[in-house]
Amino acid sequence: MRGRILPIVRKEFVHIRRDFRTLIIVVAMPVMMLFLYGYAINLEIQNVEVVVQDRDQSVVSRALVRKFEGSRFFTVRHFRGPQSELERLFERRVCRMIVVIPSGFARDLQREPAARVQVLIDASDPNAAQAIRNYSDAVFQAFNAENGFRLPFEIETAIWYNPALKSAYFFVPGLAVLILIMISALLTSIAIVREKETGTLEQMLVSPVRPVEIIVGKFLPYILLAFLDLLIILVIARTVFHVPFLGSLALLLGSALVFIFVGLSLGLLISTVAPTQQVAMMAALTSTLLPTVMLSGFFFPLNSLPRILQSITYVVPARYFLPVIRGILLKGNGVAEILPEMAILAGMAVALLGISVRRFQTTLEG
Repeated sequence: MRGRILPIVRKEFVHIRRDFRTLIIVVAMPVMMLFLYGYAINLEIQNVEVVVQDRDQSVVSRALVRKFEGSRFFTVRHFRGPQSELERLFERRVCRMIVVIPSGFARDLQREPAARVQVLIDASDPNAAQAIRNYSDAVFQAFNAENGFRLPFEIETAIWYNPALKSAYFFVPGLAVLILIMISALLTSIAIVREKETGTLEQMLVSPVRPVEIIVGKFLPYILLAFLDLLIILVIARTVFHVPFLGSLALLLGSALVFIFVGLSLGLLISTVAPTQQVAMMAALTSTLLPTVMLSGFFFPLNSLPRILQSITYVVPARYFLPVIRGILLKGNGVAEILPEMAILAGMAVALLGISVRRFQTTLEG
């Protein structure tokens, strides 16, 4: 089998070397997108999930919690676990902010110094962190004004994961996801169509090469090219935008490989259906660019979308890889934190590749 696949792989590399468009897609487009959007994008968040730990359980502390619950900016969850588990809430993406009301809060409000409330903010998205800080400050100020406290209580704010609130820390990992899925699908979307247009597909039909071997032979070169793009992105993200890298490089590369498989499989499926290379490239762009930008959490929080659009996001691969790459880079997440998303992506890769092979077999038989 290997002896029949290697000629296909060598042939595909020859196509890539001679095809100037492919080289532009592989090298120039990712670099251009990363620099252009990495500096230009800057958005705000509107909905915030907040976890409240009320250790005081007084009338006043409950009134403060109700003030958060009554705000249209917050969705409140209550937490009664130990202090050591609070950071895990951020790692599991349960919330974007944690409010800790200490014991004796009501008593301290009546005397000097002012009572203290601890606010913890996940700033892996700096724009969201700034919005969260502003929203929470407004709630605290309104609470003080309504209750007529002589001295406002003191708010201790801790910004986690992105203390400098740099937009690049949020958008550059998102751009990496967009570039990988788009480039992977573009590269393989023209693989089968090109053989049809040049007439070489008929030569493959009379050879002893099986359809699955043709697919694998065309798959392997583009895995290497997609990995080249990933390395370029990581180098630029670290050296130019100074995005932190707190997690495991091996874990990131392994998870990215699964995501790349999804993109390549999607492109192959398009390639078995599209009649021309132009149609294939347009289909690849349409099926990757818009869904990733609009329906993955890259630009807009998923909770802000209408319910019908939220249901559509579950079939968008980038929805699952975005929290993975951001978690590994900014939070140092391990296997346990990313396992659910990676299992879904692996299932997508297997399903798309299986459909592509079956579709190609049907095309050959027809």
